[in-house]
Amino acid sequence: MHSTLTEHARCLYGDEYRPAPECPREHQEFFFVEELTFADANAILAMLRELCPQVIDGWLPVWIRNLAYRLLLLQRPDEPELMREAALNLWMHGPDWDDIAEDLKRRADALETG
Repeated sequence: MHSTLTEHARCLYGDEYRPAPECPREHQEFFFVEELTFADANAILAMLRELCPQVIDGWLPVWIRNLAYRLLLLQRPDEPELMREAALNLWMHGPDWDDIAEDLKRRADALETG
């Protein structure tokens, strides 16, 4: 069993900056997604910061990043910096989510001015 969400993600997807740990288990993505779904905000942030320290890097699949930011913002809905970070992630990984990214930026601006 992995001791952290980050460790589980690193074992499953690899890490651009560090070698994946030796792990005798066969990994199935749905177990990681379940862990991510119920992880607290600090665990999700730690995973994103360690495995994707820059928006453009890291080996986490884009859909996992999007899900992680969505779950993070559900737990911390009033943090403009996290909204902007999530928006930047959406802009960097495809035009399909530009409208959502723009909405996040507007919400972050409104929180700071209101």
